[in-house]
Amino acid sequence: MLEPLHACNLHCSGCGRIREYADTLGQQLSVDDCVQAVKDCGTPIVSICGGEPLIYSGIVELTDRLLRLGKHIYLCTNGQLLDKKLGEFVELSKRNKFVKKRLYWNIHLDGTADIHDAITGKTGSYETSLAGIIAVKKMGYYAYTNTTIYRGTMAEQFIPFAEQLTDAGIDGMMFAPAFGYEAVENAHLFLNSDEVHRMFKEIREKLGKYRLTATPLYLDFLCGERQLPCAAWANPTFNVKGWKAPCYLLTDRHYPTYKEFIEETDWNRIGPGKDDRCENCLMHCGFEPAAVLFGNSLRDLLRLALWQLH
Repeated sequence: MLEPLHACNLHCSGCGRIREYADTLGQQLSVDDCVQAVKDCGTPIVSICGGEPLIYSGIVELTDRLLRLGKHIYLCTNGQLLDKKLGEFVELSKRNKFVKKRLYWNIHLDGTADIHDAITGKTGSYETSLAGIIAVKKMGYYAYTNTTIYRGTMAEQFIPFAEQLTDAGIDGMMFAPAFGYEAVENAHLFLNSDEVHRMFKEIREKLGKYRLTATPLYLDFLCGERQLPCAAWANPTFNVKGWKAPCYLLTDRHYPTYKEFIEETDWNRIGPGKDDRCENCLMHCGFEPAAVLFGNSLRDLLRLALWQLH
């Protein structure tokens, strides 16, 4: 999870980044620092997020250099600037053949227009993002959505949402439960683990025919049918303050090097039952990698293979 900056052009009620990093909103990592961090941790996949990465001054250069290193990129955006920035990536694709092969646009949409605009606090933000998705698909790029589910919504409300995205040609939809970590306000918006289990059983039933990106093992976990350990170490975060420990959501400290981050973080003390802050966390950043790493029975491997083919 690479965060070149934390500044954003939206102020979403469920986001903690612009609050947690209020003192560094004016800072950006250099492209060289970003590339070095990716090399240091040896990741095959980079999720460029933030903040809003499309306002990062070096976003096109960074994308170019990481693709040339053989990386796959999830470029996570709120979609408000897609129409203005897409042309620069079209130009990039003319000199970098990997743009259409290994760049995946990941647009954050928290449901239908009424739900999403309420979360972002900006009327019309949903329509702007949807138009961006349609433009991305017309240009031949991969497009995915990332949807955070909050208390007060019902699975049925996401059916027209999934239908509209399917009509737009979306390649996949990720649904994840909101987690009320320390820097987030509006605690009433967040589901506890029992509520998450009930919600995702309904989502699996009602939205199972759509292109959901959750692996079947992680979806079992969200439904309360499987236990998984937290594998936060498999999805580290680097930002303007350094390597964020212990995970994308919780901050105990920032380390200057990846080696220090890995060696000095006590990974045995992270997760539900180990840290009180983690009790209601079922977030994909810690448990989706665990679903792949620890789903090693023959049945699990077969399910993952069939899901991948689907």
